[in-house]
Amino acid sequence: MSDIEKVLKLMRAARFCMLTTRDGDELRSRPMTPQQITETGDVWCFVSTESEQAKQIASAPHVNVSFDDGSSWVSLSGTAAVVRDEAKIDELWDRAAEAWFPEGRESTDLALLHVRGTSAEYWNTPGGAVAAAVAFVQSKITGDRPDIGENDAVDLPEPGSS
Repeated sequence: MSDIEKVLKLMRAARFCMLTTRDGDELRSRPMTPQQITETGDVWCFVSTESEQAKQIASAPHVNVSFDDGSSWVSLSGTAAVVRDEAKIDELWDRAAEAWFPEGRESTDLALLHVRGTSAEYWNTPGGAVAAAVAFVQSKITGDRPDIGENDAVDLPEPGSS
């Protein structure tokens, strides 16, 4: 499995992600539900055009999206845009989206957040917290740094590239 495939698998394993945007000199993070993660690491979520994150992305499109499934973590860097793409909305629409947009697809503030991932770093700890705890105990005994799994940084491909 390539590093890119590993990153995609880890991202897709997380049910939620945290979107970090810039608000002036401050960073703000909010939970989001990824609706789709493409083969190039793009992330699609539903978002309200009236939300703070939508307004912040309009003025500062560079974002970070972090994923956590309890035994692995991914930090995705990229550029975000808030888009109204009717075909994509139809493709991704589900009952969870309906909970946030009770007026349905006709909600005037309904849009998609598209994060074009450019690079990612991942940490994968097979065995989760238990394995990490054992590694920490072993490191105390041996004096070596704990081996808590894999870590690597990955540049993501441009859409349409092979």
